[in-house]
Amino acid sequence: MGPLVEQLYYAFGVFAGPDGLSRLFFMLFPLFLIFELPMTIMVLLGVLRWFARRRTGVPRISTYRPRVSCIITCYSEGMDVQSTLLSLCEQTYPGHIEMIPVVDGATVNQATLNAVRRFHMDPQLYPKRHLRPIAKWQRGGRVSSLNAGLSLASGDIVMALDGDTSFDNNMVSAIVRHFEDPSVPAVAGSLRVRNVWASWVTAMQALEYLLSIHMSKIGLAEWNLVNNVSGAFGAFRRSFLVNIGGWNTHTAEDLDLTLRIKSYFKRHNLRIPFEPEAIGHTDAPVTLRQFLMQRLRWDGDLFFLYVRKHNHNIDPRLLGWPSFLMILVSGFFFQLVLPFIIFSYTLLALFVLPGKTLLFLFVLIYLLYLLITVLMFGTMMLLVSDRPRQDMILGMLVPVFPLFMLVMRCWSAVAMLNEMFRRGHEESSMAPWWVLKRATRF
Repeated sequence: MGPLVEQLYYAFGVFAGPDGLSRLFFMLFPLFLIFELPMTIMVLLGVLRWFARRRTGVPRISTYRPRVSCIITCYSEGMDVQSTLLSLCEQTYPGHIEMIPVVDGATVNQATLNAVRRFHMDPQLYPKRHLRPIAKWQRGGRVSSLNAGLSLASGDIVMALDGDTSFDNNMVSAIVRHFEDPSVPAVAGSLRVRNVWASWVTAMQALEYLLSIHMSKIGLAEWNLVNNVSGAFGAFRRSFLVNIGGWNTHTAEDLDLTLRIKSYFKRHNLRIPFEPEAIGHTDAPVTLRQFLMQRLRWDGDLFFLYVRKHNHNIDPRLLGWPSFLMILVSGFFFQLVLPFIIFSYTLLALFVLPGKTLLFLFVLIYLLYLLITVLMFGTMMLLVSDRPRQDMILGMLVPVFPLFMLVMRCWSAVAMLNEMFRRGHEESSMAPWWVLKRATRF
């Protein structure tokens, strides 16, 4: 019997023995098989369905060209906002595009305000592009800026965009075509990391965006299960948005609005598509500290929204059974419960299990998640990627990605504890404290 076989035999002997703690850790694999593997299969089947539909579908020419209003929230972007405005001017969309940059806290944010004022748009070169800047002198936060822009928007379609995000020139055309269907109140756009190689942190985020956001949303959209319309890049039917009261206070306004829209799914038979050809490019946090602080806010907001603010809306009579079950599995289990399970298992394993058992468990879990990552990345490269040369380079990060996701899931548990005991959403930089303080009932 070789050394490797002996090690495996010993490890399996430990799991099969009377040690209750070893059996406890073995429970990790049924959780993986029962929840994570079916979710991965559902995403992959959705991607295959999308690919087949795209290849066999007959191109359709539409004359639907509504006026589009782009609300661009600006705070500390400086000259970067001009890149955003220019990318909107250069859209290939033949209809009218109204650009509404809202400069929040313009009194102290003079650099961004001046960048907007100095942006020159040649009306002969861009005859159907209209610039309507708003200087909001007192800072009120992102939600305040979005609602200020909505109050002046004249387009049938409203886009919520970040001031430091630029877009491919077919973005508007790709998104608008979905709104020809009256059952579509919103469309999710895709995001790519612009500063991919600024650091190893941004490179890992670039791979995460491709696999966990871009590809996953393609698969989920095929079953009408898109979980979120990104705050940095989302489009909405203006009439629907006005009827439900626009954006709401607090942070994570994107998921908040998505959940509110989904509460009308059952009654009005609605759907939220994802458009993979509508791509925005944004800068990701460069340092590890910046990245962890961003995810501390993002993941803490998940607990706030699902448990405190929208617990009464998680109802199949409002959402419909598919969306209800998706929120239970993806929202509650994967995002709220699983991080604590993984964090607890990791701590117990480090302090309780013998070295050989710990090594075997670690290697087996790593290989399982590596297999999923390789499968997802391979499918993305073969069926999804529109920039294969650029994306292929990220393949060298695939072996590290499972470890990166393990750390991030443990950090999610820390973020939720921060929200549970410290109400972390009230410490967000997305709005001043006095705005968040006015909505303390949740």
